[in-house]
Amino acid sequence: MDWQQAETTNSSASDRRVVLAIVRLRASVPSHSPDYRGPIIFNPGGPGGSGIWSLRDHGRALQTIVGTMHDVISWDPRGVGASTPRIDCWVSAQDRVYWNLQDPGVIDAHEGTVYDAFARAAAYSQVCERNLEESGILEHSSTAYHARDLLAILQAMGEEKLKYWGFSYGTVLGGTFAAMYPDRVERMVNDGNVDYEEWYNGTYINFLHDTDKVMEAFYTFCHSAGPNRCYFHASSPPSIKSRLDALLTKLQTHPILIPQGQLASSDPTEPYHIPSLVTYSHIRRMLSTALYQPILRFPQIALVLSSLEAGDALPYHRYTLSDSPPLIPSSPNTCQADDEDDTVPPTPFTPLQEEESNPDASSAVMCSDALPFTSTPHDFALYAQQLLNISQAAGAVQASFRLSCAGRTIRPIWNPFNASSLEAFKDVETAHPVLLINNEFDNVTPLVSARNNARGFRGARVLVQRGSWGHTSLAAPSVCMAKVIRGYFGGGMGEVPEEDGLGCWSDEVPFGDGEEGVQRRDRDRDRDEDLDLKRAVWRLAKRRRVYGGF
Repeated sequence: MDWQQAETTNSSASDRRVVLAIVRLRASVPSHSPDYRGPIIFNPGGPGGSGIWSLRDHGRALQTIVGTMHDVISWDPRGVGASTPRIDCWVSAQDRVYWNLQDPGVIDAHEGTVYDAFARAAAYSQVCERNLEESGILEHSSTAYHARDLLAILQAMGEEKLKYWGFSYGTVLGGTFAAMYPDRVERMVNDGNVDYEEWYNGTYINFLHDTDKVMEAFYTFCHSAGPNRCYFHASSPPSIKSRLDALLTKLQTHPILIPQGQLASSDPTEPYHIPSLVTYSHIRRMLSTALYQPILRFPQIALVLSSLEAGDALPYHRYTLSDSPPLIPSSPNTCQADDEDDTVPPTPFTPLQEEESNPDASSAVMCSDALPFTSTPHDFALYAQQLLNISQAAGAVQASFRLSCAGRTIRPIWNPFNASSLEAFKDVETAHPVLLINNEFDNVTPLVSARNNARGFRGARVLVQRGSWGHTSLAAPSVCMAKVIRGYFGGGMGEVPEEDGLGCWSDEVPFGDGEEGVQRRDRDRDRDEDLDLKRAVWRLAKRRRVYGGF
């Protein structure tokens, strides 16, 4: 558990072990073949994202992009999914559900909510620290530990150097690994870049730099799409924004009721037979989540918003239900649809495969990496207002990142990166230059963060996915970007365009023609040689993902 042999005289503490669950999608050729290109390890982000879940869900598409001559490998980081010990703050699923039912809403829902949220976060921290004290996992959850775990995985495979593709928080893990073990980096793609300085300082301010630009894309493309494609259409983009503002204002004082029995009558499988309210906080969170995947979600939320205006909340319920895993995985009351992209065949060992991410682990890692949270409720209220000033669209929701560390007292035993030691991210010479990919407009990892991070690594290059909104390159299909990534893993930085060039363009915009329209246009241009890549990037863009963090 403690790679640094924790400063303790208790021998049992040093004997503690973390067991990591690892999964592999095999290459199309055996490892002894001269065509075999070795393993590529990927991390889906989070923190707290399950690599096993992600590989099972969309690993085949990732492998198509990097090339099928590679094994694709991922793992459940310590505390997550099938790895043990797990970071579970609650002793039972019932306790977790009861706690979630007490959610006070987003911080700007009503006057004083920000103080309720602060008190609640502190109470949550106390529960986590009390229930996880015996395992010792909270003291051993910093990203430095995860980077050392990654090195151990590499060594267990008999590999000297790392090929890696990390998304979102995975860019923090990738950058940390590169700073700690620069001579081990053979190839590294950091996709959707979290600013290292903000992450390790725990400031979380500039990450919303481009959030409202993504929201503005909803207004712009909804208007240009017309009323037949965007159900929340109005005469101009500002008129659409005004229409949304009016709806949100109304919901603050007049939430919409779904009467008793209406859910069950509209969906016979629905287990709830009680009335349900759709509130301002629900819609604020829905909008914030939609900004991660505009191509997939913008048309859907347009229908939801239009229905809410008319007093009908059932489309909202159906929308959120499709995002929510069952309360009890494999419950007899739930059915799982067959997945055409079930990339890793079922085996006798498939524990907790329904867990896409672990929010308890997310908080544990963030709070271990950041400076101690010392804010008072008043301090946090000022910080929350600062975020609201930066982003009207999501500031109230995203304040929860920093708030999750309120009341934490346990500090990591090993965290070599903090405000006084961020020199480790300066002038790093890796064995091969790092490639940093970023959308032009990312709602939580803005392009400026990629450029800030790149300055710390010699020879690193930033490649922009132009005309692309949302979080990470997976949010929008781009065959150009897929080709660059494949070329980088196969041939190196020589396959990557210069940073001051045009970069790569997205193949689609929100409310566009969709996959069928793009394929139809491409057939007209006789470009079917890219068909496999097109299918892969579209599959990734259309996968619904639930985000508990970056």
